Amino acid sequence: MSKTQNQRTAYGEELVALGKENENVVVLEADLGKSTMSNMFQATFPERYFEMGIAEQDMLSTAAGLAVAGKIPFVSSFAVFVTGRAYDQIRQTIAIGKLNVKICGSSAGFSDFGDGSTHQAIEDVAVMNAIPNMTILTPCDAEETRQAVRAALKIRGPVYIRVSRNDTPDFVEPGDTFEPGVMRVLKDGRDVVTFAHGTMVDAAMKAALELEKDRISTKVVNVNTMKPFSYPGAVELTRGARAVITAEEHSYIGGLASAICLALRKTKVPVDYVAVEDCFGQSARSAAELMKHYGLTSENIVSKATSLLATNFS
Repeated sequence: MSKTQNQRTAYGEELVALGKENENVVVLEADLGKSTMSNMFQATFPERYFEMGIAEQDMLSTAAGLAVAGKIPFVSSFAVFVTGRAYDQIRQTIAIGKLNVKICGSSAGFSDFGDGSTHQAIEDVAVMNAIPNMTILTPCDAEETRQAVRAALKIRGPVYIRVSRNDTPDFVEPGDTFEPGVMRVLKDGRDVVTFAHGTMVDAAMKAALELEKDRISTKVVNVNTMKPFSYPGAVELTRGARAVITAEEHSYIGGLASAICLALRKTKVPVDYVAVEDCFGQSARSAAELMKHYGLTSENIVSKATSLLATNFS
């Protein structure tokens, strides 16, 4: 880990790069281009950029039409709006039709800390997870965001990419290969396995270093694809482990915790989670303040791991 970068900036830059390579790439925005950074594409390709205003349903319907016409639309907005307001259009038209539409949910989780619960998507993965034919990519840093955008272009069909508003530390190298459905092991270990995605990869890595101080060997797995989810891969990665923790800036319902518990249902390894409970967010002075309030911290990962190990002597 050498520096921090912004996932939104990486998203905008990669859109421009793809636009230069493929003239069929078009971008649609819902009046948030300066925030999602899709305005970078607008500056370079104004004739292929469609500002739809605050009309997410219309935006997704238009994207569907462009996809039918052979274009590859990337649709950008806040995660809470693009998955919530336009759910019917995503399900009924894009997913059922297997249309080639790429959806970027920006400012996901608590990263839009100042605007409160109405702007904080802590259930977007669960919503998209339940839709057949949908691919869900959850990159952990700026470089992996670039790789996810490029991977989305190659996938034939609807894709949802989840992006944070705030800077994230670097974990993925530019030369690394992004394979949708294949988890990345960022740190190896044998006692505890922590599965994390998005911003919680940073917390998982910090927790692993703390656990190592107590001679607890910890593996950290970056789950950059929530759908299709590698259930066999999760089982293989936890083989021989004494405890498993999941960490996500999302509700524990319908997200990573649910997926890992389903994957490990026939094993004996104990599992606990660090995630948002069944509640909405709130306004705060910083994202860090909200993460601490809702227990999305490295300290909580350490606490959950040590508690599981204390009751599991096998």
